[in-house]
Amino acid sequence: MSESESGTGGGVRGTGDEAGRLSIAYSPCPNDTFVFDAVAHGRVPGAPALDVTFADIDLTNGMAERGEYDVLKVSYAALPWLLDEYALLPCGGALGRGCGPLVLTREASLPGALAGRTVAVPSERSTAYLLFRLWAADQVPGGVGEIVVMPFHEIMPAVRDGKVDAGLVIHEARFTYQNYGLHKLADMGEHWEATTGLPIPLGAIIARRSLGAERLTALADALRSSVRMAWDDPAASRPYVLAHAQEMDADVADQHIGLYVNEFTADLGEDGYAAVRGLLTRAAAEGLVPPLAPDALRFP
Repeated sequence: MSESESGTGGGVRGTGDEAGRLSIAYSPCPNDTFVFDAVAHGRVPGAPALDVTFADIDLTNGMAERGEYDVLKVSYAALPWLLDEYALLPCGGALGRGCGPLVLTREASLPGALAGRTVAVPSERSTAYLLFRLWAADQVPGGVGEIVVMPFHEIMPAVRDGKVDAGLVIHEARFTYQNYGLHKLADMGEHWEATTGLPIPLGAIIARRSLGAERLTALADALRSSVRMAWDDPAASRPYVLAHAQEMDADVADQHIGLYVNEFTADLGEDGYAAVRGLLTRAAAEGLVPPLAPDALRFP
């Protein structure tokens, strides 16, 4: 395995090199490094060798739109723009319950208080943003005001300092927002689960369709094995997880893994696929994403 830390450059554009290596981009977040540790380090028998680039999901979404890399972790919200060239793998991603994005404010208030207000979000092409817009359509009469896109790590300080009225946050912010003196206005996941009964679709693993059915199936099998190996021996992945956890506390990293790595990571299953299609169908009805073709989620 070779690794690049920045993830800002162009990726390999072919369908694997002559030796069968695949270029892959995923985030340095603990759930991704936990899931990919075994396969990225050659411990899954028969798995393809990987050239790994680390990049946050807002970057990998763009990489996929430009056709860079053979395999990527992207937001489910980006799939409608990607599924002509890439296939959704039935494993390796992040879905779950009780793990949705939060809307945070400086003062405790009710959802209606966001009407006409400025909200900071990490991306407008993210699952978090789709969940937020679907929630706001139900809960904020008249709609929110200006949407400001800013890097994830700047959102909570911006809310605390009054630069924006509210912020949409993800990942470990669920565990740390109180440190900024902020209040949870609403949990997007709770709203999604209450209205659909389905898990929350967050991050997807996609791979080039041009790899062909056999290689795509082998890749999915390798990812399932990597997930199971991480569960069977969590200590084996710990050095990889903590080396890329961006100074995250080890206990928070463990909470992160516990929240985002679950049965849907090993296999989407019927509920997982229903959640993905439900999110994207609802978002298309609101004009937020293009509609999906009937067989767009079929694998391989």
